[in-house]
Amino acid sequence: MAQKIRFAKMHGCGNDYIYVNTMEYVVDNPSETAIRWSDRHTGIGSDGLVLIGASPVPEADFSMHIYNADGSEAMMCGNASRCIGKYLYEKTHPWPLPVREGNGYQETEIHLLTLSGIKTLYLRIVSDIVESVTVDMGEPVFEDDTLFNPTLAESLSTPLPPAGGVGGGAFFVSMGNPHYVIFTDNVNQVAEKGHILEVHRAFPQCCNIEFACVQTDGSIRVRVWERGSGITQACGTGACATAVAACLTGRAGRTSDIVMDGGTLHVEWCEADRSVEGHFFQKNHVYMTGPAAFVFDGEIENPEITK
Repeated sequence: MAQKIRFAKMHGCGNDYIYVNTMEYVVDNPSETAIRWSDRHTGIGSDGLVLIGASPVPEADFSMHIYNADGSEAMMCGNASRCIGKYLYEKTHPWPLPVREGNGYQETEIHLLTLSGIKTLYLRIVSDIVESVTVDMGEPVFEDDTLFNPTLAESLSTPLPPAGGVGGGAFFVSMGNPHYVIFTDNVNQVAEKGHILEVHRAFPQCCNIEFACVQTDGSIRVRVWERGSGITQACGTGACATAVAACLTGRAGRTSDIVMDGGTLHVEWCEADRSVEGHFFQKNHVYMTGPAAFVFDGEIENPEITK
């Protein structure tokens, strides 16, 4: 008889994943499982599969592995990180980490091991419910020849400007995974051009593509094509990459509200070291704050997959 696995379907601003606690269940061949379970007609339906586990290193409390809907493994996901924070706090009893009292709320933090390194999650808790999570996304990277070849970018087959500095129409930023942020008045071209740019030869490992437009109120409207998943409701690392690119090109300051299809994320690219309510914010690190929500819990048979 096939093993049954408990899962939670969660989303961060509409970016939905299936979450499994691998400290309780074993998921066989997660890449193939992600493809089957993510199918929105014959499976659970999601942008991918997230495995929560124990950390193999003492510097982190837990670990995350994330598989896109096409089975490819992602390095990092900001929305999934926030959901993991909510999942762990609200479903782990008793809670193993310290909780601090705030002004009408509580806070706790989690050190989460990802393929992009250890990320710190700051959870804001009201009446034992995680209302929002701030994630230290680390420092942006602008040059990485394993992810982006700027020379080849000049030969993009779509009529879009190449990556450039101040005033440039597009910008490459890695936030643990690669992003190509294109500033445009037409963010809806994501449907037409996202899939083309994702696999362009300028991106050796494929790329996430953001189409962004600064609004009159200073917020930034973004639509995103995620590598391995297609158009998604939101992308946490994409929101961070967009905020950094907007700042570098003079379109925004150090803080931005990034408005995606599924909701708004607040992003700060920290200008100097400072302490805020007991948290140390590091210079040049990007901090993303937003909600996380449960959709439903369920149980599904672990598929028998032939390797």
